[in-house]
Amino acid sequence: MHSLFAIAAAGQEVAFVFFGCALFAAFLFVYVFYQPGEVEHTEEKTRLGYLLERKEATYENLRDLNFEYKAGKLSEQDYALQRASLEDEAAAILAEIESIEKARAVVRRGTRPAGMKPNGGQA
Repeated sequence: MHSLFAIAAAGQEVAFVFFGCALFAAFLFVYVFYQPGEVEHTEEKTRLGYLLERKEATYENLRDLNFEYKAGKLSEQDYALQRASLEDEAAAILAEIESIEKARAVVRRGTRPAGMKPNGGQA
């Protein structure tokens, strides 16, 4: 009689553990694959926004480079090479920002040639 109760208790333990594992797997499945109805949207990143962030990061890198050079962590040659590289990157970024801003200004003014009136006549 005593062994019958031990077998029944062991069977309940196994069933309880199995049920717990199945419940955990179900919750894990829902957590991983659940798609909420409304997903938060962040502001769409434009090329200009990206370039402005890169400009700030490049300027910060230049400041850090200058600090590390003054602290004696860089040799003159390493400093000159890295500074030239960062300055070239900054110049390319600024040139692209300028071209995008010029293109936006043209779009805001319209696409008609300079000196033309809106009705097509000469100014």
